Amino acid sequence: MEDIKKNCEERMKKTINALKDEFSSLRTGRASPALLDKIRVDYYGQKSPLNQVASVSVQDSRTIVIQPWDKALLPEIEKAIQKSELGINPSNDGKVIRIVVPPLTEERRKELVKNAKASAEQSRVGIRNIRRDSIEEIKKKKDSGLSEDALKKLEDELQKLTDNYISQINKILEEKEKEIMEV
Repeated sequence: MEDIKKNCEERMKKTINALKDEFSSLRTGRASPALLDKIRVDYYGQKSPLNQVASVSVQDSRTIVIQPWDKALLPEIEKAIQKSELGINPSNDGKVIRIVVPPLTEERRKELVKNAKASAEQSRVGIRNIRRDSIEEIKKKKDSGLSEDALKKLEDELQKLTDNYISQINKILEEKEKEIMEV
């Protein structure tokens, strides 16, 4: 039965990590290298992550600087950023690419918060589904001689685990909301 609980907790951790990854690529008004994590650049016929073909750093709170290891990649990187759904314009000076992250409009911030809340809700539903699946798995094994008290205790432990992970999701969402609404 411990393996069911352990498996349940592992799956819940993965759900939390997936939410954090999703939130890291949500554009806020602040420059962050994580904004560019999903961008792939055509590198000698191979789609490679941007951070594997260039150094990505933050110059100040609104500027990201990308310095490719191979200068021939500058146009490719520029194209990849323009094609992305980030809505940011890179400027290429022949050596590095600078991205000035424009401040978000009030309307766009509200839209991002709405998207963040939807993602958080999906994660909460995922956590609850993991709990449900684990409880069903326990009930299937109930026939193997598990007492009613032991079953109830295990269900209570899974509920505590669920409550803990849902509160983590709420905390992550609250932090992201604050970050997005910051002017």
